[in-house]
Amino acid sequence: MSVQESTFHGFANPVDPSPAELRAWAYRPDSVPLASMPPDWDLLVSGDRLVATLFDLAMDPSCPARRFALHCLYIYAADGIRTKFRAHPKRRFRKLVEQAEKNGDELMRVWAHNSRVLLARPELFVYRDWCEGGLVRENRRLA
Repeated sequence: MSVQESTFHGFANPVDPSPAELRAWAYRPDSVPLASMPPDWDLLVSGDRLVATLFDLAMDPSCPARRFALHCLYIYAADGIRTKFRAHPKRRFRKLVEQAEKNGDELMRVWAHNSRVLLARPELFVYRDWCEGGLVRENRRLA
């Protein structure tokens, strides 16, 4: 039975979910509504430990929580770039961007493009766009 077919019963610790819990929730997001999660849960889960899981979820067009995962990737990219990669390894970030460019659909290619633009021009950072979901909702490319 795949994760998508199983039932999700909640997080052992929602502040620090495991990759398996996050993946199971992403395919059954109504089982634990986002509104019931701790404040700024998106910021809490957008770190190195879960970025590979978030990336996989964002790459899957059939994932019900795909937009949430993509939103977290925007947070991850901005956090790494704005801290000059003290927060996250630049190598991991670049690998994700390259993989999104090579294998991703339009949503993921837009994320990769926007991440490269921010990397080249960090002054374009706008909190609303990168950390409050603006770029995900609007699905726009930065110039």
